[in-house]
Amino acid sequence: MPEDNDKILPKDSDSDYSLPGRFEESNSEYFDAESVKSKPKNRVILVIAVAFVIVSSGFFSYYFMNQNEIDSRIFQNTINVDPEKKLVNQYGVGEYGSEHEHAAIAVFVDGEKLNFGLLQFQLSSRYIHFENHNPYLIHKHATGVPLEMLFASFGMKITPDCIILNHDESADIKTGRFCTGQDQSLVFYVNGEEYYSDISQYVLKHNDRILVSFGDAESISKHLAYLESLKIFDIPKKIPQYSGNDIIV
Repeated sequence: MPEDNDKILPKDSDSDYSLPGRFEESNSEYFDAESVKSKPKNRVILVIAVAFVIVSSGFFSYYFMNQNEIDSRIFQNTINVDPEKKLVNQYGVGEYGSEHEHAAIAVFVDGEKLNFGLLQFQLSSRYIHFENHNPYLIHKHATGVPLEMLFASFGMKITPDCIILNHDESADIKTGRFCTGQDQSLVFYVNGEEYYSDISQYVLKHNDRILVSFGDAESISKHLAYLESLKIFDIPKKIPQYSGNDIIV
């Protein structure tokens, strides 16, 4: 027996190159084709990344160039909330229509009565207001509504020491700030009794008579007499209906 049989080299047909896939892996053209397939994917990813960087750079560049204006707009949008809604939330005011009450009010500044019958004072709030050009009758349409909501609705503020009026000076009404001093006092009365708390926080009841008087204390009795003479209308028991000729309440 020949001793060199186990030293015979395999034929080409028996080599690994003849196994499936081995020829392609040994061929450089196979790897070149695979690398060509991966290049388009890499390019797409690169293009997307570059586009994102460009867009982001543009946005931040615009923001920093216009930062003051943008921040100002954001701030304005934040504070431009309906003041009445703020007060409704602050005082826990009830739903519109949850209550309907009438009261009379008179505000005197240096002996002059403020005319709430003027247009700028009419229907200025849905919850509490004057209407029909009536200069003294308050209509309240919800529970928990303080007088502050009435005053704030037309730009007036009343504190324990001051009456602050912010209105067009062309209108027939005093404007400015009126505070207590040596010869002038600010007093509040509810139903003929002096009211020592903050009148702005007062929640009126039906048939209340409210006096706010700034100036000479000697005029208070005259102001109270005027207030007592005012007629407070009853609350309609049913919704007014139009019959064709007359309005029936």
